[in-house]
Amino acid sequence: MGANRETEHDMSHTDIAFLLAEAADEVEIGIAPYQSVLRGGRRRRARRWAVAAATALLISGSSATLAVAGLPGGGGDRVAPPAGRSQSATPDVFSPQRTLLARGKDGSREWSVVLDVWAAPRDETEAQAQLTRMAEYGEFPEEVRNAYVMVGSSHYFVRSFVDGTESLVMWSAFTQDQGVPQDLTTAAVSLERGDDGPERLVVGQVTRAADQVTCTWKNGTGTVVERAPEDSETPADTRFIRLADGSPVDWFVCLAPRGTEYASAEVTKLAD
Repeated sequence: MGANRETEHDMSHTDIAFLLAEAADEVEIGIAPYQSVLRGGRRRRARRWAVAAATALLISGSSATLAVAGLPGGGGDRVAPPAGRSQSATPDVFSPQRTLLARGKDGSREWSVVLDVWAAPRDETEAQAQLTRMAEYGEFPEEVRNAYVMVGSSHYFVRSFVDGTESLVMWSAFTQDQGVPQDLTTAAVSLERGDDGPERLVVGQVTRAADQVTCTWKNGTGTVVERAPEDSETPADTRFIRLADGSPVDWFVCLAPRGTEYASAEVTKLAD
C-alpha cells in the first residue's frame, strides 16, 4: 500500500543549523519546482484543466480567509491554534499566513489541517532572515542551500493535527516563473500514528476554475466537495473548497469513511 509514499522527515535543530550554515557555500541546489516535493503523503495528479484555467484563472489579491498567529517551535505535540480573520496588503515575509483548512472528529479523535504560506522575500537579506524564522516554526525547505534562490518565490507547508500530534502532509514552493498552476494535486495520509494505517485524510489543491471536487474511495463510494460561498463565513470542515491567504491555488480536505481509504480525486464541475 502506498508504494510511492514518502516517509515523514523530521529535522533536528542541529540539521537545521547545518543547512543554514550551508547558505554561505557556493553549492546551489535551488528550490524544487512547484508541486514536485510532497512529504508524508501520496501525491496524485488528476485531469488537467489547462484551457479552463487559462480563461477562468486570474490571480487577484489575497482573499479574506482564516489566519492564525502561530507559536514558533518545531516538533512535539503542538495543537493547532484557533483561527482569526486577517488581511494584509503587504504580506509579512517573517511570519506565515496561516489558514485552518478543515477540522472535525473521527470517533473520539479530533483532527485539523492547517496551511502556512510564507510570502516571497524581495531580496537575499530578507530570504536569509526568512529561513531563520522558518526554522523557528519547525518549517524548512530542505532543497534550499542558498538563500538568494528563494527571492520571488513563496513556500507553503500543510500540517495535520490528530489529538494534538502534528505531522507534515505536504510542502513545496510557488515560484515566480511558474505561471498559474493548472493541476489538481493531493496528498493522502493516515489518521493513525505512524504510516501503517489506511490513508483516509486527503488534502488537495485546485485551480480557481474548479467549482466541485469528488474524492473517490477504494470501496467505490465518494465524497463531493463544493466551493465555499463567497462573502460569507464558512465552517472549517470538509464540505468546501476554500481560498487561503498568500496561495495562488485553492484547497480542500476529504476524509474517507472508516473501513476504506483514498483511491482518487478529480474536478467534477468547473466555474461557469
